[in-house]
Parts: sequence; C-alpha cells; structure tokens
Amino acid sequence: MKMKDICVSERPREKMLIKGAAALSVAELLAVILRSGTRENGVMELSNSLLLLSGGSLVGLFSMDIEDLRSISGIGPEKACSLMAACELGRRFLEEGSRMPKMPVTTARRVYELMIPSMKGLGHEEFWVLLLNKNNRLIRKEKLSSGGIDSTVIDTRMVMEECIRRKAVSIIVVHNHPSGDPKPSEADIAWTRKMQAACKSFDIRLQDHVIVSDESFWSFNDAQLYGAA
Repeated sequence: MKMKDICVSERPREKMLIKGAAALSVAELLAVILRSGTRENGVMELSNSLLLLSGGSLVGLFSMDIEDLRSISGIGPEKACSLMAACELGRRFLEEGSRMPKMPVTTARRVYELMIPSMKGLGHEEFWVLLLNKNNRLIRKEKLSSGGIDSTVIDTRMVMEECIRRKAVSIIVVHNHPSGDPKPSEADIAWTRKMQAACKSFDIRLQDHVIVSDESFWSFNDAQLYGAA
C-alpha cells in the first residue's frame, strides 16, 4: 500500500505528531526512519520486509549489519545507515541507563545489567573485562576479543597488561554465548582456572567470570566452580 492510500492521520509521521511515538507500531517507527519506499513498494511494505528478515524482533534487527540491511530491495546505503544509527543510539541509551554511577559491582546480576546492552543480540562471541578498584567500583570496561559463533581467543597476558595499566585491584571477566545457553563449556572452565592462576601471580583478585546470553547469565562465583578468593 502506498502512503498516499493511507488516511493522512494514520500515516506514520502524521500519527506520531498527533499521538506521539508510543502510539506507533514497530513497523510504523521503522517507516519514519526509512522515510520513503520504492516505486514498487510503499514504505510500510519496506518496513514489513525488514521485520520479516529480522525474525520479527528488535533483537534480530539490532544484530543485522549494513550488508544484511542492503540485501532488502529498496534499502540502499542511506537508508541502511539511518537504521544502523538508530540501533546504535538505542544501544548507547541502554548502556547509559545501566551504568548507575558509584554503585559497586558485587553480583553477577549487576554484571549482567552492565553488559547486556553491549552483548544482546550478538551472533558472535565477545570477551570483556571489568576493571574494579578496591571498593569494587568500576574503573573501566574493555572489550579484548571478538570471535566466532562459538568461541573467541583471549590471551591472559592481555588481561594482566590492562589490569596493571589501569591499576585495577580486582577484575570480572565476561563473555557471551550466542547459542542462548550460558552454561560453561569445558574450555570455559579450563580457561577460567588459567585466568585465576594468572591473577594470583599478580596479586589481582578474579572476582567472577560471568557468561551472558540474551535472557540469562551464569556465574562461576555463584556456582563455586573455582575457588575465587
């Protein structure tokens, strides 16, 4: 359906001006970002095609890259960049809201809240380290590795170098499982024990290793799978 065939008050932009953004469906919000359709398909058809490719979810949409977006007929570089910019603003909004300044990082739930804005919807594994001061307050969070669907390689020396450079007293390491199951693999367990030994040699406390999925998390410390001291 072409935009000219829709009642003026129900066209996405006009509807937003009258009723506010909250009154629009996801497809209508996407139509506002896309601005126009093609000769063959109106902007609402284009929006629905985008939702179909993303599995009908915002998580799917946020995990798409420029090439995924441009695979849809009618979405060129300009529209793809507009969509990517909107997704990135959403991530940064969530990240700001998760910071809760001055609060110590002492639980796996708190780690999950800090990291899920950066990790939700990822189709590959990433490895991050949270650097903490003596009061368990966050000094900095740093992404150290980005890998494949089911693994990422990280050198313990990289973590130690970052700890020393930032004068961290303790750390929490975090990585994600795109599969949705946050339970650790044997490789995860072996690496964590290696990381703990490295931390002890530098008098740095490994507070936890938290594995994150889109809807849940798993904590080595909570499970007492290694003797975090």
